[in-house]
Amino acid sequence: MTTEPLYRIGEIADELGVSTRTLRYYEELGLVRPSAYSKGGSRRYVEADRDRILRIRELQAVMGFNLQDIREILHADDRLAELRSEYARGVSPKQDIVIEAARLNAHTQEQVLAKMAVLEAYLAELRQKADRYREKAAELGIALPEDAVPAM
Repeated sequence: MTTEPLYRIGEIADELGVSTRTLRYYEELGLVRPSAYSKGGSRRYVEADRDRILRIRELQAVMGFNLQDIREILHADDRLAELRSEYARGVSPKQDIVIEAARLNAHTQEQVLAKMAVLEAYLAELRQKADRYREKAAELGIALPEDAVPAM
């Protein structure tokens, strides 16, 4: 049994700005698992669980990944942690561990690059529109306000 503080599902949900339903759904999808359960079967979370939920939220909100992509990224993170442990213990050939770690990293980089390509394409589209608005404003002799002209 852990000696670190255990948090109820409602406490974690409130702190992180998600619903308890969301946390249960993450658990159903295998994204996060409570570290403990009370005698009555209530979920209990530790700081590491909280950090994992924050990571999920970051991958959703900041990076725009869907839950399937997040599952893959988290699986890679989990496997990399296992590989670090195996490497430290010397239970597997170090060459195999390094190769697998590099492959996992490369796959995650591909996911991020794909997401960046979508964002860059959208940004290019917005910049083209901004150029058209500036041209139209110039034709009409209109000075666009500062908040209508993005910094490049």
